[in-house]
Parts: sequence; structure tokens; C-alpha cells
Amino acid sequence: MISAVPATQLSDRHFRSIAQLIESQVGIKLPAAKRLMLEGRLHKRVRALNFSGIGEYVDNLFEQGQLELELTHLIDVVTTNKTDFFREPSHFVFMKDVAVPELLKARGRKDLKVWSAACSMGMEAYTAAMVLDDMTRGRTFQYRILGTDISTAVLALAKAAIYTHDALAPVPAEFIKRYFLRSRDRTCTEVRVVPELRRMTNFMRMNLMDSSYPVDRDVDIIFCRNVLIYFERETQRKVIEQLCSHLRPGGYLMVGHSESMIHSVVPGLKQVQPTIFRV
Repeated sequence: MISAVPATQLSDRHFRSIAQLIESQVGIKLPAAKRLMLEGRLHKRVRALNFSGIGEYVDNLFEQGQLELELTHLIDVVTTNKTDFFREPSHFVFMKDVAVPELLKARGRKDLKVWSAACSMGMEAYTAAMVLDDMTRGRTFQYRILGTDISTAVLALAKAAIYTHDALAPVPAEFIKRYFLRSRDRTCTEVRVVPELRRMTNFMRMNLMDSSYPVDRDVDIIFCRNVLIYFERETQRKVIEQLCSHLRPGGYLMVGHSESMIHSVVPGLKQVQPTIFRV
């Protein structure tokens, strides 16, 4: 006799159902090794909805017709949102020393557009904003930054632009002083990005698996870091081609250090550095 799966555990059948759904919706593959991780993350959602266990929750999605209502929350549960200010700092050094000067020199331009794809809690977008705003002190140009992500939960945090003081560890001291506000209550451990940067940064929900992106096609720099590794090779190709179609000629695509292989996925990209490409 086969014993029933405890209510707190995710059965093989339910795991396969969720894994197949997530791969089809957002391109992320969930191998069997991720089962315990998924189980742990689902517990909070199961409790919030007052289900008796994970099994009842998953059955409610796939057998009771509630998947459409719950899909956004399920994606929020599954997606990984690791991020930091000045993560992989060499990219921002390159942006400041090479990319921006070259882009501004081209045809005497006075504006720049930067897109942080898979922006998570906004730290990447605001890092770019700090670097660009600092550069405007020596040059006259305008900039706009777009951050997109599939998770509504992290986008809400990005829009709020409130972070713990500990999160500022990688940020240069002069940038902390210039670009973050502290509460008058000195016991508060949170800071907020200054309004000047928030006005230059916009966030919206977007799925990289969509057949088209609601983004301008004259973007100068795209950051899409540490997300392509979760996709199958063919999905990587489609996403990269889509992203590059939104870059203006001479624009840059920056990927994560574990994703330097993309030049073999999409031939024709000019590799400037191991993780920096130009169209």
C-alpha cells in the first residue's frame, strides 16, 4: 500500500505540474533538485490562503480552475531575486569610462536610455542611475532608466526605493551621502533613494518570454544579468535576439559573468569584453 504524501509536502505529480507551468510561462526550468526549495517557498502562500496543505493548494490551481487568478503570485514564489547595488561592478566601470562617452560622442547626442531587464528590487537600475547622474556633473546630457521584471512583488519594492542600510555596503560613501535619504529617527535602519533619481527611473512588469516587448527600440544599454542561465538554449537565443532588437546601432548588452557564452547562441554579436556585447 502506497502511503499518502503529507499535506506539508509537494508530491511528484504536483511538482511536475508546477515545473511544466513555470517553464512554459517564464522559461525557467525547475529540475528535481529544486523541489524542496519550491516546497519551502509555497508554505507561506498556502498559509496565507488558508489551505490545509500544499496538495490542496495545487489541486485548487489545476483542478478547480483558479490558476489564472493565482499565476502572478505563483511566479513571485518561484522566481529568484538575488540582487545588490553595484553587483558585478566592472560593468558600471565600463559604462562610465567607455560606453557612455562613446554613445554621447556619436552624432553629438545629448540623451541616453538604459534598460535593466529582470531588475528585481531595483538595485541595478538605481546603480545605473547613480553612475549616470554623477556623470552629468561633468557633461550635459539627459538619461532615462527602465526596469522590468516578471515579479510584481519585487517591482513594488523597486518603486518604493526603500532599502536597509546594510544593503548600501557596496555603494561608495559619496554616493550614499548624495543619493540616499535617512529617516530623522536614527534608530530606523532603512534608507530611500532620493526623489531626483526616482523621477528618472521607471518600472513595469514584463515577461522576457513574451513575443514582443513594450519597450523603445532606441535603447543604448541593456543589462540582462544572471537570468539567461535559467533558460534553455533556444529560449536564450529568442530572448537575446528580442533584447538586441531594442538596442540602437552601437548599443551595448551586458550579461552576467556566468552567461558569457551567449555569443555562441546568437552569432553576429560583437563581443567587447567577456560579458559585454555590442550590436
